[in-house]
Amino acid sequence: MANVNLAVIYYSMGGTNHQLSQWAAEGAKEAGAEVKVLKVPELAPQSVIEGNPTWKAHVEATKDVPEVTLNDLEWADAIIFSVPTRFGNMPAQMKQFLDTTGGLWFNGKLVNKVVSAMSSAQNPHGGQEATILSLYTTMYHWGAIVAAPGYTDPVTFAAGGNPYGTSVTVDQNGKMIEDVQAAVKHQAKRTVTVAEWVKKANQ
Repeated sequence: MANVNLAVIYYSMGGTNHQLSQWAAEGAKEAGAEVKVLKVPELAPQSVIEGNPTWKAHVEATKDVPEVTLNDLEWADAIIFSVPTRFGNMPAQMKQFLDTTGGLWFNGKLVNKVVSAMSSAQNPHGGQEATILSLYTTMYHWGAIVAAPGYTDPVTFAAGGNPYGTSVTVDQNGKMIEDVQAAVKHQAKRTVTVAEWVKKANQ
């Protein structure tokens, strides 16, 4: 691995996408990458968070996870996003962060970043694919290179078969239905491998 820097950037209310991000970080580190796991800033009022015990507990449990900055995007050769779906789209928290990247985009600082995305929802057809594709739309404007998992490994099928990025169904108790850990790790390794190719080609 040619010193590939990976930023895993997530938003999570109940912990699912935080867990996906942890697995992605593990997979990337196994492939030799330097990894940062980063959360986007929360936009919801504290009073709303306080009224949801699960949400409140997760915020408390992840209080030491650093918030992503634009400097992290410059540092990264590769970026993996992990978000829950909101009506088939990314959460406002992630969109708000992406909307701050205009300066980097204007100066060509996001060109050829290798990117991939993951998502979750409460039912199998709750918008996971559309959410991932909504993230990729922004990436195309960046001039980034999307490294979707496709069907490059059988673990994709075991995890539900989403070729755009690993996605998972979460039940009413916050438990993941599909076994996606291996698929997430494969996706992370594929992302940093493609980033290594790109980095070597540009040296």
